[in-house]
Amino acid sequence: MTGILFFLISLLASTIGSISGIGGGVIIKPVLDATGLLSVSTISFLSGCTVLIMATVSLLRGRNNGVQVDKRHSTPLAVGGAIGGIVGKWVFDLIRQMVSEENLVGAVQAGLLLVITIGVIFYIRYKEKIHAMHVERLSICFLIGLGLGMVSSFLGIGGGPINIAVLYFFFSMEAKTAAKNSLYVIWFSQVASLLFSLATRTVPDFSWLTLFVMGIGGVLGALIGSAVVKKMKNQAVERIFMGLMAVIVCINIYNLLRFLG
Repeated sequence: MTGILFFLISLLASTIGSISGIGGGVIIKPVLDATGLLSVSTISFLSGCTVLIMATVSLLRGRNNGVQVDKRHSTPLAVGGAIGGIVGKWVFDLIRQMVSEENLVGAVQAGLLLVITIGVIFYIRYKEKIHAMHVERLSICFLIGLGLGMVSSFLGIGGGPINIAVLYFFFSMEAKTAAKNSLYVIWFSQVASLLFSLATRTVPDFSWLTLFVMGIGGVLGALIGSAVVKKMKNQAVERIFMGLMAVIVCINIYNLLRFLG
């Protein structure tokens, strides 16, 4: 029964994540936290692996869907995200070792994700009134990616809504273009985070069966999302993104209260 639950969560999260570019971790992490079935660190690891699988399949599947990755800007953003992901992972592991209470770590993650998600909602809601930039300097792209990677890796969400808001604001991208470039950045960040965990031997205890089940959900979700997004307009992708953010706010409020309680 637990395996079915994990599969369905990963499938739904990866489908929506592939369409909107949020990656899926921003759904998987808080939803699994809410179940209380696994430790915070194990959930972060499994979420990151599932997001990596989904991003890989989505990028390969969507190579010829008419939406291009802006490699000139997104590559330094992704490299910065990869390095930032390692730093964020190191900070998370350090705090986990210093704080013996997993619930406190979970509360910090839930609280930060709640604040960030609310901020993203307000930005997307009023972005037409906010003058968007078009950053050209590659060094600035790298620094933006560095910050994104640190925050995303620490929260165990893969980047998600933060990436989308950044790509809207700093690079004036439309919804579908931002979604694809977000997945490109997420892929780099998650690879770096996984390699760091393996190299430093900080991989938490987990069930290979659970990882396999979630990975299958990630693959199927990516395939479904890649097929669906071809038929969608930018406005529809943006509406899905906003609706999802509202749901995530509610989940994180619940998680914050649960961890503190």
